[in-house]
Formats: sequence, structure tokens, C-alpha cells
Amino acid sequence: MCLPLRPLFLAMLRVWSAKADTVLLGRRLAFLVLAFAALAVPARADIALKDVTGREVTLAAPASRLLIDDGRFLVALALIHPDPVSVLAAWPRDINRIGKSTFEAYKAKFPAIESLAKVASSAGALSVEQVVAARPDLAVFSLGSQPSPEERARIEAAGIPVVVIDFFTHPLVNLEPSLTLLGKATGREAQAQDFLAFRRARLDAVSAKLAGLAPEARPRVFLEPHAAMTADCCNSPGKGNVGDIIEAVGGTNIGAAVIPRAFGKLNLEYVVAQDPQVYIATGGSHMEGTAGLLIGPEYSLEKARETLARVVARPGFSGLAAVRDKRVHGLSHQMLNSPLDLFTVEILAKWIHPERFADLDVGKTVAEVNARFLAVPVEGPNWIDLD
Repeated sequence: MCLPLRPLFLAMLRVWSAKADTVLLGRRLAFLVLAFAALAVPARADIALKDVTGREVTLAAPASRLLIDDGRFLVALALIHPDPVSVLAAWPRDINRIGKSTFEAYKAKFPAIESLAKVASSAGALSVEQVVAARPDLAVFSLGSQPSPEERARIEAAGIPVVVIDFFTHPLVNLEPSLTLLGKATGREAQAQDFLAFRRARLDAVSAKLAGLAPEARPRVFLEPHAAMTADCCNSPGKGNVGDIIEAVGGTNIGAAVIPRAFGKLNLEYVVAQDPQVYIATGGSHMEGTAGLLIGPEYSLEKARETLARVVARPGFSGLAAVRDKRVHGLSHQMLNSPLDLFTVEILAKWIHPERFADLDVGKTVAEVNARFLAVPVEGPNWIDLD
């Protein structure tokens, strides 16, 4: 039996309308789901970096191919990243700056370090061609050897952003923004802030013990980097570098009065006239073949002490107050100009004001940094007393 045509048409229209409403409702629901999802997952923001020169750089995503011009920047990355080599595209392979034994430890744990491209160190001449050939997504240079405006323009024209950090010129001022930049650039900002909070607390503890120190209670300090590497005397920090640390821990850096830069030379006559009350030599495995201090994980305490005695046996040193009063010390140069400057601050504080820091255990600080932060632990000995 056939239904009348009009009632049949109306019935079909109602079915189609219901289907259309269902489709429309589904589309509206899908749109709402997508809208809520967009609100729940914010769009990835660009990464804004500000370097120690005040220049600003923006990255679209965390850098995974850094170029560095100083091997000590690798140690900085090791404080905040479990595999610091994995975020490098190129480095200067300046093994002397981190020490032979330390390099071997990195190589054993991260064999990929051997396949990294090599670029000039901050101690050499920058090659724009090398930088561009390494194809980094961020080039990180030292403050004292940053590219010229023309070199920077050529690097940036190749699509490579450039930033400048500093652990050398003014370490106590520039370490924090430098490590913050590396953390943000590599997506490890939280880890960088964790270490910086630890470092800040330790530095504040040192400052607190120096409260009320009178100017006349600040001993004269002569710190001789790469001591006895050559026959001429004498390397010294000036205004900046480890000289800043000497002043911060209650000493008087004898080089600051005559060296306007971070680092320079003193003549022996000046050193003798200043009659420093504390003497500190730096050295390391890079001093092999010289009359200098051999100290670091490659050497025994006995070897370090023997070579330190040789350093202060040079003409003119025996009459210094520091030698007479047995306040002669040796420090691994790898502890300077380093993101591990905290260790240098603490050991210099003990040497310069032993009565105020008698209970400071620098070895305990090293053990905590090794356990909590460093991908490759620091090994010693890195400091020594002559007596």
C-alpha cells in the first residue's frame, strides 16, 4: 500500500532536518573541543636571551647545536645538563683549559665529544668560516674575544644567532647571567636556577663571615697564574678576573693598583716591595716541562707540594712575608675562570682569613656539587698548602 505523496514528503523532510541538526551539533561540539584544547595547551613562546653585553637574541626553540669558544663552557653545561656534549656542534678542543684528566673523563662518558667540529678558542683568532661551517643554532663567545661588529654581521647573515657570556673578566658579576643564558638557551633553565641558588647561598655564607672586616685587616695577596711557566716574573690578576675574588673574600690584590685590565704582568721588584702576606701559585698539567706547579687529578699531593716548593725557591721569593710566615699555597688553574668559581671563593677565603673560616670544609662543597649537579664529577687534588 502506498502512502499519500504529501505526508511522505513531510516525513522525509523531518528525517533530513534531524540529520542536519545532528551534523551541525557535531560540528559545533568539535569546534568547542578544539577551542578548549587550544586554551589548555598554550602556543610555544619564543626564548628571549639577554647576554652579558646587554644584547638580546630570540630563539624559536631550545638550542641543540651550540658552538662554544672555551672548553670551560662545557663544564658550565655539565652543571645543568646530564649530557652536555649532546647539545654541542663545535668547540675549540682546548683541553688544557679543563685539564687532561677531566677531558678523559668526559670522553669516557660521552664519546661523541671526539666527533665535534673544532673551532678557534677565545685565545686564538676567530674564523667566521669555521663558525658558519659548523652550522650551530647558537654561537656562544667569550666576552674578551667576542666577534667584531663586522664578524658578527657575517655570522648572523648565515642565520646563526650570537651571544656573549663571561666567566673570566668579572666572574662574580657575570657568572649568574651567563649560566642563566645557557640554561634558557638549552631548555634547562630550572636546573641552572637550582645551581645558582646553591652557589648564592654559599657565597652569602662567606660574605657573612667577613662582616665588619676592617680595611687594615685585609692581607696583601699575590696570586701568580701559571707561576714559573717562563723565566720572567710575574703574571698577576689586575682589576677583574680572580682579583675580584681576592677582594671579595677580604684580601688586597697587589696587582689591582698597577694593572688596569683583568690580567697582566708585575715585575719582581714591585712584588718584593709589596711584600705580600699570602702567596698563591696556579698550575696544572699544562705546566709539564716547565718549572711550574703540577697539580690536579693527574698528580699526587706529594708531587704538587714538591713543585710548589720549587716555585717559591726562585730568586726574590724567600724574603716575602708569605714565605716567612708559611702562607704559601697552590691552586689548579682549572679552578679559575670557571663556572665552578664557588670552589675558588671558598678556598681563597680559608687561605686569606684562616681564623674566620676554620670550620669551612671546601671538600664538602665539592662533594655536594658533584652529587647534585655535575654530569662529570670534579676530581683533585686541586689545591695544596706548602706546609
